[in-house]
Amino acid sequence: MKEKIFFYHTNDVHSHFQYWPRIQQEVQRKRAIHAKNSETMFIFDIGDHLDRFHPYTEATLGKGNVKLLNEAGYDAVTIGNNEGITLSHDDLVHLYDDAKFDCIVANLFDNDGKCPAWAKPYVIYETNNHTKIGVIGVTINFTNFYEPLQWVAANPFQELEKWVPLVREQVDILVILSHLGLSDDERMAEQFAEIDVILGAHTHHILPEGKLVNDCLLCCTGKYGMNLGVVEIQFDTKNKTIDKEAKLIPSSQLPEVRDEEQFDDVLIKEGKRLLENPIAYLPQKLETDWFQETELNQLLCSSLTEWCHADCSFLNAGVLLDSLGPGAVTKYDIHRICPHPINPVAVKLNGTQLKELVVQTIDDKYTTLEVKGFGFRGSIFGKIIYDKIDISGKGSSIKIKINGEDLLTDQIYRVATLDMFTFARFYPEVVRAEKEFFLPEFLRDILQWKLIKRYPIIR
Repeated sequence: MKEKIFFYHTNDVHSHFQYWPRIQQEVQRKRAIHAKNSETMFIFDIGDHLDRFHPYTEATLGKGNVKLLNEAGYDAVTIGNNEGITLSHDDLVHLYDDAKFDCIVANLFDNDGKCPAWAKPYVIYETNNHTKIGVIGVTINFTNFYEPLQWVAANPFQELEKWVPLVREQVDILVILSHLGLSDDERMAEQFAEIDVILGAHTHHILPEGKLVNDCLLCCTGKYGMNLGVVEIQFDTKNKTIDKEAKLIPSSQLPEVRDEEQFDDVLIKEGKRLLENPIAYLPQKLETDWFQETELNQLLCSSLTEWCHADCSFLNAGVLLDSLGPGAVTKYDIHRICPHPINPVAVKLNGTQLKELVVQTIDDKYTTLEVKGFGFRGSIFGKIIYDKIDISGKGSSIKIKINGEDLLTDQIYRVATLDMFTFARFYPEVVRAEKEFFLPEFLRDILQWKLIKRYPIIR
């Protein structure tokens, strides 16, 4: 006898809800059809469902995303880096308080070595015909970001070495929810012959019909809910053999949902309502400009120096999307102009390295660059803005002062900037430097802190 089993999956939605009503309607419709046919189906999300660029996600700290997953009837999720490192420790502890699905992640622990209360390293499900399906979840271990948040993100492959044999001996089919990326999924398939299916994420790759590696089926839907993934398993219950195939359904081709175009607008309005409380009052407008220094982008840059206890700082003007004021400024206003999940970082550079960095930033080759990823949620890179860095002259006659003093080649300087520069190859000196990350605060939290200090509301 051959039993049909279906896995529906999404990944890297990043709070892009354009197609969410269609996805929800489709998986609920399919569940009814499969139940009528005595077939078993599961719905999985493979992480980065939330992204705090969206006002609704920001205002609810991801709990609104959990509500959407509940309403769609998901069976299980694993976490991505957006769940793991863009929330404070306490907010992640409580993110899944109301979840009606399993949260499966094998390589996340607190500092005492315990899994979060909501996390399970694996779950074993049973189909209508008593076929057992083991599901293990793993997420990418951005150690430098998890540690300041008091989490331990262990090496996922070490955890898989522990759990894959243990789970495999108990089940008929083994599935991995992997927020690691395509190259690690390929490595996983080569290393663990026991795995039948890997549902992938993180690198936003698209595998229209899956990819077979070592007889393991790798799957991924891309990003932003643009596709709904489907894996069909035919399991021979007598011979214990598996036939498997994958496909993607473009969400644009799913049946329309009544009033679907209003869905995201409603969520945005709800997020705005929750973020409307005023935090500062500006007597005049604070302008920003992507191509020149302004009072607002200079204010943010100097705030970065102060927050990170640095000697100086720099950032790109494109991180501020609009001006502020005059009048009352709300949390929504600050989120609107600075939606990026970007954290401050301080790097240590000697004078020679700092001079090389400054020379690199003077070059305007990135100014009009359209930037995607690295936490950046704006349009273009923009001009570099400095605090406590004064530059005069050009070429070999360039002179640099740090906080009013001539730059000394053998002195160690503490330079504050954006974490996106530590993993994007804009400035090699920053990538190579010793770093201290400041979490969970985003740039907008630093800006809010400074505005409250400088422009308090008089009650």
